[in-house]
Amino acid sequence: MIFTMNSQDLLEGLNTVTRALSARSPKQILEGILIDAADDRVRMTCSDGSLVIEYTNAAVIKEEGQAVLPGKLFTELIRKMPVGDVNVSVTDNRTAVIRCMKNRSNLAIMNADEYPEIESLKTGSVVKIPQNRLRDMISRVVFAIATDESRQILTGSLLEVSHSEARLVALDGFRLAMQKVFQPFELPDGVDVVKAIIPGKVLNELSRILPDDDAFCTMLFDRNRMQCTFGNIRLTSGLLAGEYIDYRRIIPADFKTEAKANRISVQDAIDRASLMAREGKNNLIRMSFKGDVLKITSNAELGDVEEEMDATLNGDDIDIAFNARYITDVIRNVSDENLCMKFNSNISPCVVVPENGDDFIYLILPVRTFQ
Repeated sequence: MIFTMNSQDLLEGLNTVTRALSARSPKQILEGILIDAADDRVRMTCSDGSLVIEYTNAAVIKEEGQAVLPGKLFTELIRKMPVGDVNVSVTDNRTAVIRCMKNRSNLAIMNADEYPEIESLKTGSVVKIPQNRLRDMISRVVFAIATDESRQILTGSLLEVSHSEARLVALDGFRLAMQKVFQPFELPDGVDVVKAIIPGKVLNELSRILPDDDAFCTMLFDRNRMQCTFGNIRLTSGLLAGEYIDYRRIIPADFKTEAKANRISVQDAIDRASLMAREGKNNLIRMSFKGDVLKITSNAELGDVEEEMDATLNGDDIDIAFNARYITDVIRNVSDENLCMKFNSNISPCVVVPENGDDFIYLILPVRTFQ
């Protein structure tokens, strides 16, 4: 195998695919990058056994072939090379020679025949979502994906796609996050909803490599796997099996109190109050809505914080407490000018929704306090 590729294109591909490398792989071959040079293109592949990322780009191919190079070492070597054309030459089954300008390095390689076969999905349900919208959806819900493996189904996020909208839902038992995209979707004949539970790790990696433009990401789902294709990248992953929690039953239908306040002011006040809350035993932030005033407080043995700001209240006054990190995570993912919060009591879920429209829903469980 002998090929030449621009160093920046090569590095872009290596940075992309190595996101699928696991820190400690049970198989040494999976610590490498499979390089396949053929038909004037080079395809790079990395896998941790369940997640596969492939990157393809044009190259000058002098001799077609395959080789597995050590993933991290090869990437760092290319990162430190000067900008220019890189020539990779594999003339035996033991060594790859990498040249760039006056630089030459030799790397031990592994046998490409030992690399697990990567099967691409051929059939299934196809969903096309603009890359920037999908990236934004993921980034605004992943914080609510559970990390506790005891409830494995919650370590993933539920994607639901109907003919008119796509929903991405995450919940961890303390908060719920849902983002929506409204557009026409073409579903298979006789199918009203496509559902898939995507592992949280996969969504995190997908959001990091999705370009921030409005070109489509094509998502293909079968019963057990997902394949995303965008630009010159293809990501393949297994899906989580089982039934996701019926999140619709968790979200209250009616509320006794609705409050609004400037989002940036609330966020800044909570950030300051969190400094003191972290010094306390429970990391609590208290919010008190009375008339046209919102009071945010926190206290610890070292001191206390109290801030007041204007607010609009419809319904009963309410005093409620939250884990500081949980309420902060929600507010940071709201971009509206005003924060719109809905309540029934100080021990029932608080729901955060848009001022207008139906693009997102966040739910936070309060902390029961005894005074």
